[in-house]
Amino acid sequence: MKVIEQLLVNAGIAPIAGVDEAGRGACAGPLVIASVILHDPFSPELAAVRDSKELSENKREEIFELLQTIAASISVVIVPASEVDSRGVHAANLDGMRRAVHGLDLTPAYVLTDGYAIEGLGIPNLAVWKGDQVVVSISAASIVAKVTRDRIMRELDTQFPEYGFAGHKGYITSAHSKALTEHGPCSQHRSSFSNVAALIHK
Repeated sequence: MKVIEQLLVNAGIAPIAGVDEAGRGACAGPLVIASVILHDPFSPELAAVRDSKELSENKREEIFELLQTIAASISVVIVPASEVDSRGVHAANLDGMRRAVHGLDLTPAYVLTDGYAIEGLGIPNLAVWKGDQVVVSISAASIVAKVTRDRIMRELDTQFPEYGFAGHKGYITSAHSKALTEHGPCSQHRSSFSNVAALIHK
């Protein structure tokens, strides 16, 4: 689980930042990118930290609050749907990753990401396959990103109750598709996504 971080620490490379996003595949709502530096990725307090998708909503919230207390630094970037549309998901994600890392209170010596290396970062970084499952710092970032985005989607649900954002969080489910067909897209939908675009240009 912690081999990559342990190798870096053993080599005297610290601090280490983990980076992950939430909402990349959603057709509504923002893309949220988080970067987290932990004082000690191997602390017993962090034993429950794992990929956010493996945790219940209550457990994610609990760990999120713990991370706010014990992390060395946390940075969160929220990219609105309109920016995802104008820049494209991949470009918006990479730029968000750069902004999240540079937004940290500490300058990391090394950055570990889930899935994609961060081009143009200016800091050594490595994309780790299934990083949110095998690197504690990335798992922590995945939890921060997921909880932050879920909270935003629950708030958007109060503004646009007809879409059921609190339930599906903007991802393409049958209930979401049905609501889109009935009500059409709102300002929080990503018009660059094919299922939304099809309704706009109907």
